[in-house]
Amino acid sequence: MNYQKMADYRNSHNPYVQRQGVFVEEIGPGYARVTKTVVPEDANPLGVPHGGVYFTMADTACGSAMASYGYKAVTMNANYNFFRSANVGGCLTAEAREVKHGRTVCVFEVRITEQDGTLLGTGTFTFYKLPEKLDI
Repeated sequence: MNYQKMADYRNSHNPYVQRQGVFVEEIGPGYARVTKTVVPEDANPLGVPHGGVYFTMADTACGSAMASYGYKAVTMNANYNFFRSANVGGCLTAEAREVKHGRTVCVFEVRITEQDGTLLGTGTFTFYKLPEKLDI
């Protein structure tokens, strides 16, 4: 499996995350890391990133880790815990790691941190693996 090619493909074929400024940096077996710099357009009325920013990063990281096995998949369940907020200009990293790899159901945990390592939140995402292979 060419993981760099997979990351490049995910970065170039996902218009939603492109618009959000989320970038898949690395994919490996059951693992993925994505990054994003918080811009003023990401802010909610309180001046901090909207919760959707974190959730998008978490889902993208976990979905990319799931894709590392070469099959299409859909999210079955997702849970995200908000601990702290970043500031506009902050550089965020979401790292997803596999917890359970089943024949059709796989579970991933994700951690989102700020550039100084401050933990902003965690999540658990469950995916259903479809029988179709990815076209990468």
